[in-house]
Amino acid sequence: MIPVQDLVQVHLSVTDLDRSIAFYRDVVGLRLAHIESERRAGFFWIGADRSSILGLWATGSTPLRVTSHAAFRVSLPSVVAAPRLLRAAGIAPLDFDGRSTDQATVLAWMPAASVFFRDPDGHQLAFTAVLPDEPRPEYGIVPWRMWELLHSAVPDWEAVGAAVRR
Repeated sequence: MIPVQDLVQVHLSVTDLDRSIAFYRDVVGLRLAHIESERRAGFFWIGADRSSILGLWATGSTPLRVTSHAAFRVSLPSVVAAPRLLRAAGIAPLDFDGRSTDQATVLAWMPAASVFFRDPDGHQLAFTAVLPDEPRPEYGIVPWRMWELLHSAVPDWEAVGAAVRR
């Protein structure tokens, strides 16, 4: 078996290449690497060391659409700030179930904190930070504020209950 070290490329189909390039450059903050005009494709570097690539391929006006999911590793402070920053850019921040949110969602089995959102073609994207805590699969998927309360030195169970009701 060959040990996989990292993901190098992800490619998405898009209906409007220029609009998608602007979205991934201006909203997601990726660095444009190259445009292949004849092939109607654009490529972005992900990360400072150019270790990963996002490719966007124009599909035209076909009625068939496939939506995909991609998550971008960011710092935990960036995940926590993402709902406010996305909303300021006119993008709806979403929780794991696709509902509007003002906080990150924690997938406790990993654990990782994520804020989800959609690109102009409906692809589900996420800003994600893997947390240093031990995995807690029994917690399921919880809002960030609840995760914080559950990981405080002495949990305030009344506050945990209030976080659940939000």
